[in-house]
Amino acid sequence: MRISPAPVLRFLGLRLLSSAIVLLGVIVVVFALVHLVPGDPVRLALGTRYSPEAYQALREASGLDRPLLVQFFSYVGNALTGNLGVSFRNGGTVTDILLGRLPATVSLALVGIVIALVIALPAGIWSALREGRVSDIIVRLTSQLGVSVPDFWLGMLLITLFSSVLRVLPSSGYAPAGEDPLGWLQHVILPGLTVGLIAGAIMTRYIRAAVVDVAGAGFVRTAVSKGLPGRIVTFRHILRNALVPVLTIAGIQLATILGGVIVVEVVFAWPGLGRLVYDSVAARDYPVIQGAILLIAAMFLLINLIVDVLYALVDPRIRLA
Repeated sequence: MRISPAPVLRFLGLRLLSSAIVLLGVIVVVFALVHLVPGDPVRLALGTRYSPEAYQALREASGLDRPLLVQFFSYVGNALTGNLGVSFRNGGTVTDILLGRLPATVSLALVGIVIALVIALPAGIWSALREGRVSDIIVRLTSQLGVSVPDFWLGMLLITLFSSVLRVLPSSGYAPAGEDPLGWLQHVILPGLTVGLIAGAIMTRYIRAAVVDVAGAGFVRTAVSKGLPGRIVTFRHILRNALVPVLTIAGIQLATILGGVIVVEVVFAWPGLGRLVYDSVAARDYPVIQGAILLIAAMFLLINLIVDVLYALVDPRIRLA
């Protein structure tokens, strides 16, 4: 089915507008974060020993010496241009700090979602097509176990097995993929497995439910009654129509990994956004916390937008209007 450009552009325009409104709301909440903290955030960040000159310089650099309304519009304008302020801890620009940590988190998220899909797609489909059998029960119990396991415990278990006992993989650290691909691969396997196994368990349950729901539809029964081969029924009728919920859960899991792997990054000393947020909270580095929250929200909105557009590509019944 051919889709005319006008509905596509209208769809994208509405999605971009709604994303911009949500992002503006996030900016307001992030700006309020510093002013809702009890006490002076600059004094809290500097600790007990500091000079009046250092205190005043940090207030001026962060813009906290100006009226509140001026601070708000200045922060919004700077955020829209990529200027997220200056770190309280080291004086570097927040944008450069975030961009320096972003590749580590993105690489970990991509490895984790690939592992999750490799596990969840065959397991969920296999379980759904054998509903009620022993294999289905095993997959459901295993996925439930995976959902119930805390990520920090699974990470420490993998470290104990592969680093302490077998001594085949490093327990922590990071190597940039562009500079040392083999070193990056060795370091990303364990945190990637930790993230991927848990995300895969969650996705397996959703994929199974989606395939079971489509397999019981009337058009599938009609295809079977016509004598179509099982492979054609499975791939052309069942899996194609189950792709929309699969895309939904894959997008949600990818966004969750990008913004919610703080514990995993801390366990494996992985220098990503999660570890940065953890260290910034401990150091009361509010500009970095603000910037990280804003960046994670922007990535979440971008992934949702991409998933919405993919809906129309995999399901011709969906109209971009």
